[in-house]
Amino acid sequence: MRVRTRLGGIFYLLAWLLTWGFSAAPGGATSLGLSGTLFFALMLAARWLHRLPAQESRGCLEQWIDRHWRLIHATCLGWGLAHAWALWSAAFEPSRMIATLGTVAFSTAMAFNFPMRKGRCVLAILLLYLPSLAVLAWQWPVQEALAVTLVFYLGYLLLALNRSHREYHATLEMEQQLLEQRERYDRLSRTDSLTQLGNRLQFNSLFPAMVANARRQGTPLSLVLLDIDFFKRINDQHGHSSGDACLSAFAERMRQVFRRDSDALLRLGGEEFGVLMPNTPLEEACALAEQFRRELATSGLELHGQRLPLTTSLGAGCFDPRLDQTAEAFFKRVDDALYRAKAEGRDRLALAT
Repeated sequence: MRVRTRLGGIFYLLAWLLTWGFSAAPGGATSLGLSGTLFFALMLAARWLHRLPAQESRGCLEQWIDRHWRLIHATCLGWGLAHAWALWSAAFEPSRMIATLGTVAFSTAMAFNFPMRKGRCVLAILLLYLPSLAVLAWQWPVQEALAVTLVFYLGYLLLALNRSHREYHATLEMEQQLLEQRERYDRLSRTDSLTQLGNRLQFNSLFPAMVANARRQGTPLSLVLLDIDFFKRINDQHGHSSGDACLSAFAERMRQVFRRDSDALLRLGGEEFGVLMPNTPLEEACALAEQFRRELATSGLELHGQRLPLTTSLGAGCFDPRLDQTAEAFFKRVDDALYRAKAEGRDRLALAT
C-alpha cells in the first residue's frame, strides 16, 4: 500500500501543473493554480511522511491503512474537482484533454493497483469521476460524447476492479497456503516421526542458540542426556515393533516428567534422548532427571499388556562459560557423564564434571 501510493502523488501534482500550465491564460488564474499546486504538493508530502507504525500489530496496521485511505480519497476528490473545473471553465478549454486523460489514468491505476479493499477503491474511483460527470451532465448537448465515453469506461473499471479484487485475494490465499505448507514441512523435518519429539536436526539448530543466549545473559542452561539400558536386548527378544513401542512409551514418560513449556525434549538418535532446560540450575535439572529414572525403574513400561522392566542411564550438566568454550564442549561434558553412568553399572545419573 505504502509503496504504491508514494509514486502516485507525484503524478497528481504533475497532471495539475500541466492542466494549469496549458490553460488559455495561466497568469490570469495564478491564485487557482497556486492553490491547486499547494494542495497536491501537500497530499504528496503527506503520503511520503505517513510512515508505517513502529509496532506492527494488527490494530496499528489497520489504523495506518484507514488514515492512508483518507489521504487517497482526499487526493482523488481534489483531482475530481480539478477536472470538473477544467470542463466548466472556458479558460481551461485548451487543457481539458490533459485533465480528462489524467482522470482516466488515475482511475485505471486505482482499479489495478489498489484492489485490496474493494469498497474503498470504488469510492476513490467515484470521487475521481462524479464531479466531472456532473459538469458533463449539465453541459449535456455539447459534451454528450465525452460523457457517454467516460460512463462506459467507468463501468469497465468497476468490472476490472472486481476481477482484480478476486485475483488479489486468491493470490494472497495461495501464498498463505504455501507459507503454511513450508512451515509444516519444516516442522516435520525437525520432528522425530516415531516419538513426535524434536529430532537431531532440531537439536543441532536449537542447542547452539540456547548456549549463546545463556552465555550472553548469564542465565543457567541445563542439559540432560538419557540412554535406554540394554535396548538392543528388547529388539532381539521382542522384535523391532516392540522396540518402537518402547521408544514411543519412553518419550511419553519424558513428557509427563519434563512437562514445562520451556523444556525442549528431543530424540537424538536410536535409544538416546535429550532434554534442554533453559533458565534451570543443575540442582533442579538433576531432581527431575532422578525422578524420571526412579519412576521408570520402579514401574517399567506397559508393552502389549505386560510389564516390561526398563531402566535408563543419564548424564546431566549445566553450562559453565569457564569450562565450556563452545556448545560442543558443553555437550561433550554431559555426554561423557552419560557414558560414565553406563560404565558404572547403568540405571544411574552421573553429573558432568
